[in-house]
Amino acid sequence: MMSKLRIGVIGMGNMGSDHAKKLNKGIVPEAELTAVSEMDGNRLEDAKTYLQGDIGYFATPDELMDSGLCDAVIIATPHYDHPRLAIMAFTKGLHVLCEKPAGVYTKQVREMNEKARESGRIFGMMFNQRTNPMYRKMHELVHSGELGAIKRVNWIITDWYRSQAYYDSGSWRATWAGEGGGVLINQCPHNIDLLQWICGMPAQVRAFCHEGKWHNIEVEDDVTAYMEFPNGATGVFVTTTADLPGTNRLEITLEMGKLVCENNTLTLHKLGQNEREYCFTTKDGFATPPVEVFVIETQGDNSQHTGVIASFAKAVLDGAPLIADGEEGINSLMLSNAMHLSSWIGDTVALPIDEDLFLEELNKRIAASKHKVTAGI
Repeated sequence: MMSKLRIGVIGMGNMGSDHAKKLNKGIVPEAELTAVSEMDGNRLEDAKTYLQGDIGYFATPDELMDSGLCDAVIIATPHYDHPRLAIMAFTKGLHVLCEKPAGVYTKQVREMNEKARESGRIFGMMFNQRTNPMYRKMHELVHSGELGAIKRVNWIITDWYRSQAYYDSGSWRATWAGEGGGVLINQCPHNIDLLQWICGMPAQVRAFCHEGKWHNIEVEDDVTAYMEFPNGATGVFVTTTADLPGTNRLEITLEMGKLVCENNTLTLHKLGQNEREYCFTTKDGFATPPVEVFVIETQGDNSQHTGVIASFAKAVLDGAPLIADGEEGINSLMLSNAMHLSSWIGDTVALPIDEDLFLEELNKRIAASKHKVTAGI
């Protein structure tokens, strides 16, 4: 039995280097950093100056995976490479923790999920916002049924401000060939994951994704999406990288009241009677049932990335549950793909989406992209 999980980090950009530093410092007792790989030679050399101990340094993911130094890998590369590298790791018998998003298009991610199941390896997704006690409490309250069925969901998540300088910092950034999208694929995967994790997947989506509305970019920087859920509930998701000051307000209306998450506070407006019952039993056309309003005190450690890595290591070592199973990554990607596709074709899109049509439309945009490095599709 292993006492610690030996982890290799693939991709030493902002997120990969942060994961490597945490592991190298022993912040996750159940795991240790044993190798890193980075195709940029300068970044790889730089890693040697801040990482300590006996660590393998490799120029390619293949070399790292074949080194025998790792039991598992964290994939922290550009989006398009996530499924390809995960599949390679599963094939070589390694466990995988993948950064968000799961990929750029669901057809490729579906193949990744199949390979994960076939391999029998542990597969986790870096949805670190699921460790936030407020979102965990919302998930608990909604799924317990004590507040009744969901009637309406609204999430205004516009505090993702980015200047033109941010987009100009890399030729691949905010391009169809380099990233596969804009605010939906780069900034919002956590929000979209939380939306489907707490409220479930919608049945259909009609979205308006404005490309280069506020910046000189080719991908979307302003999105408004309308969703309909299987039980008849509706929802609106609004996001942009151009609002100052921005807003982050998640509001879920249910039969027994309303949950509001804003400014790091979770508030419950609880009805004295189920609205659906009250609507058809009251004799007063204007009266409302009593409402109790209170702030919900949330408990638990908001461990973020460290918590996800620790749960991944425990899953491998002891069979403990993951914070986010890797196969769940396809859900939030399916939802963002649906928003893109709806906007592209100018129509409502049913879920699950037509994956071949989405890829066809995406490839049109990749072919016209300013970033000419192949996306590997």
